[in-house]
Amino acid sequence: MSVAAARTSEGRYDGVDAAVLAARWRRPLVVAMARTTSTMDVAHELAADGALAGSVVLADEQTAGRGRAGKRWTSAPGQGVWVTAIERPRDAGALEVLSLRIGLAAARALEPLAGRAIGIKWPNDLLVGGAKLGGILVEARWREGSPEWVAIGIGINARPAPGISAAALPDDVTRLEVLDALLPAVASAAAASGHLSDAEMAAIEPRDVARTRLATAPAAGRIEGISRTGELLVRGDDGVVRGCRSGSLIFREDA
Repeated sequence: MSVAAARTSEGRYDGVDAAVLAARWRRPLVVAMARTTSTMDVAHELAADGALAGSVVLADEQTAGRGRAGKRWTSAPGQGVWVTAIERPRDAGALEVLSLRIGLAAARALEPLAGRAIGIKWPNDLLVGGAKLGGILVEARWREGSPEWVAIGIGINARPAPGISAAALPDDVTRLEVLDALLPAVASAAAASGHLSDAEMAAIEPRDVARTRLATAPAAGRIEGISRTGELLVRGDDGVVRGCRSGSLIFREDA
């Protein structure tokens, strides 16, 4: 067994020992840091060294948090939950919809804490009242055509950030309460196989904040919804529905 697979949980998070959190969440490893570049970076290092599926990396502050398309940002201390879970899925096909599947699971898990409906914006954002509550980033590493591991990064705004128009959880919700609800939901979603099921499609539709709106990107037209394989469906002016698998969703200003 490698060093990472055998190591003990370390650090503290909101005053609680990482070893206690590992037992609380039934995780093989919890690494909690006061400050790091990105929990995604640390998770990939641990996974490459053999960290077991279910291992979790937490940070109070990120100096180079990572998003889609290489976007970077600073995550201030105490402002949110910045966490990455390592999973080792066997179904490569399920990776196509993993970000959406995680988004649905997270929305369901966090809604009782938020006290308001949580919407999903393709491909990886959680919204409350039209403002961003959090985001999801899934990065896989492959070996010989199969996924060797997946790092599932999630950022949730626990407190309003000064000068930024974004949603946040109520002041009386602790970060540990968020993780108590979030981590089991993520693990369950990561273990699912195949593309989106009938039940998942039905659950996503009322949360889809983009459906029927007009977009300029990743394709111009009216958004028809999301496919079982995770594509954004956009009907162009020519009446043809096109499936978009990548890119950022930008709404038309007058829509």
